[in-house]
Amino acid sequence: MSAQMTRLGTTDGVMRRGAEPAGRARDGGVFRAALFDLDGTLLDSEGRSQAAWTRLFRAHGVPVDRALVASFAGRPGRVVLAENRALFDARHSVDALLEEAMSYATDPAAPVPGAVELLRAVHGSGVPVGVVTSATREYAHAELTALGVRPLVAPVITAEDVRAGKPEPEGYLAGCRALSVEPGHTVVFEDSPAGVTSAKRAGAFCVAVTTTTPADALAHADLVVADLSRVGWAGGTVTLLEH
Repeated sequence: MSAQMTRLGTTDGVMRRGAEPAGRARDGGVFRAALFDLDGTLLDSEGRSQAAWTRLFRAHGVPVDRALVASFAGRPGRVVLAENRALFDARHSVDALLEEAMSYATDPAAPVPGAVELLRAVHGSGVPVGVVTSATREYAHAELTALGVRPLVAPVITAEDVRAGKPEPEGYLAGCRALSVEPGHTVVFEDSPAGVTSAKRAGAFCVAVTTTTPADALAHADLVVADLSRVGWAGGTVTLLEH
């Protein structure tokens, strides 16, 4: 990354590094692939997820730690439950707890503003689009279908497809391999600190949205915006739209 892109500045709700174009590939060329996170990036589901985790805690008599629940964002459910296994009765397996938590997350979730439009614009330009999510395969396919974009997205990399979830880079590296595109020519759209870290460790350009996390917690991203209605796509580059 160039020295010009080491300082963050903010204007009109948009935070960017230096004065370079909003988003180009590492060599200054165009992006040849785009990878989207799902929850919080395409789907405004974080409130639903936190409510489900809170309900799980209360159902098992576990004190609700808001900071702990918030830290689950962007990470695989099985992993965060395994890390906090001691909070729950040993009679309940991690898989059973995850299934219970998911049963509480049944309310429909709306798309993040601008998300579906941006995904369609990228796909319509001939650039392949994939999804890399910490969710399960069944959940991811169902939500992408509900958003009306499932036929446009391949691959869909889920928690079942990786050994190490976000913040490790495995998922995004797998997405790049599936599309036969180097990470340096890939743009990633994310909403969580774990997701941003995953994308940057993979070597991709990362656009982060503040739908679930304050901007200062996403500062490692190359571009931070309020939501994807602020982002456009032109000639294989990320652009900023004026409001």
